[in-house]
Amino acid sequence: MKETLFNALLNEAQKVHAHPDISAFCPFPTDLIYQDLPSHHINAARLMEADSDLSTTPDLAAFRDAWVAASPVAPWRETYKNTAIGDDFLTRFGCYELIGAGGPFNSDQMRSFVVYMPAGLWYTWHHHPAEELYHVIAGEAEFLLEGETPRTLRPGDSAFHPTNRPHAMRTHDKPVMAYVLWRGDLQTAPVLSDPKGTT
Repeated sequence: MKETLFNALLNEAQKVHAHPDISAFCPFPTDLIYQDLPSHHINAARLMEADSDLSTTPDLAAFRDAWVAASPVAPWRETYKNTAIGDDFLTRFGCYELIGAGGPFNSDQMRSFVVYMPAGLWYTWHHHPAEELYHVIAGEAEFLLEGETPRTLRPGDSAFHPTNRPHAMRTHDKPVMAYVLWRGDLQTAPVLSDPKGTT
């Protein structure tokens, strides 16, 4: 059952890679190898599975639903555990990998994740060597990039984060689900740009 759910999700991801923003960022990988990783369910996973406000467009609905369907068996991450980011963030922020070393489909060409944030959450300034593309699947959020004017993105919108440029994200009265892609340095984890996690 687990592999079936992940294959269905991968199929939807491949369709979404036809979007001009995503296809320009990186091609769909050709070196995928399935790996049966242990499931790791966290509180944010339960929040996403129960969230009734993840509105989206018809062309992204199947992709949203595939992420939710695979959530109970997914290897959810806890990237910022043991940092100063705070318990509220750690219990409500969710991320799990689809393509890459920590996901069900390993690849050396790119990494991809889902990020989920409920309404009213601040994802503080952080950075990483990988170049990154966020593509909003459902809901909406305010995206911040150092040196740029904040933008509110909705389903089908994308945000590019250059290497090591601090960026942040905030949800207001709606949650957000986003497809996140990495290229370049796929090994170095993100770190907090502001260790105190201030706004």
